[in-house]
Amino acid sequence: MQELSGKVAVVTGSARNVGRAIALALADAGASIMVNALTAVHEAEATADAIRRRGAKAACFIGDVSNPAAAQALTDAAVREFGRIDILVNNAALRREQAFEAVTIEDWRRVLSVTLDGAFLCAHACLPHLKHAGEGAIVNIGGVAGHAGVRHRTHVVTAKAGLAGFTKALALDLAEYGITVNCVAPARIDTPQSHSSAPRRHSVKTPLGREGRPEEVAAMVRMLCGPDARYISGQTIHVNGGLYMP
Repeated sequence: MQELSGKVAVVTGSARNVGRAIALALADAGASIMVNALTAVHEAEATADAIRRRGAKAACFIGDVSNPAAAQALTDAAVREFGRIDILVNNAALRREQAFEAVTIEDWRRVLSVTLDGAFLCAHACLPHLKHAGEGAIVNIGGVAGHAGVRHRTHVVTAKAGLAGFTKALALDLAEYGITVNCVAPARIDTPQSHSSAPRRHSVKTPLGREGRPEEVAAMVRMLCGPDARYISGQTIHVNGGLYMP
């Protein structure tokens, strides 16, 4: 089933890990994908190649979504390449671990800038095209940290909590245009990046007894972007194996 056939999706931070899985899932649903990365040129191109091998269209844009000019350029590139934008997935984020006393104001601002400023700027830039598309969809990728908290990530926790609030506010503002806005909050997803914090990661088990797969997060994003989710908006949906139950 290609329920997103003819649609175009911009997926920030989609060169690897969860972002890459989301890009592939939306491509499997029939969407054309604008892949974005900050600096990972080769990985972004590999994601785009994987999409093309699945029979979908893809292009790459390398740039920092926390920069207003880059966010606008990303949007313009997607429209120039594919003619429209129907879906925006704000996945770009920094997930650094630092004890609070070691966090500088520069560290703090950088983490919040990529997660929150990036989501704001991309939504702002894409909005005219989402409105024109009719039933547009925005999905923000949050995290359990923004709801349950976690040690040594004050800036990440704050950014992810802000993203949940941004989702609610934007869902209300854009409802009149038929645009849905939701947040998917993963936890304990098995990626190469997560292996760098293996001791902490394995100290707590989910009730299901395992970590999630990027594809399981991507499946939820695909559903929220599709025709069966047009009555779902302003929600944070947790994909966490029962680790956190709001």
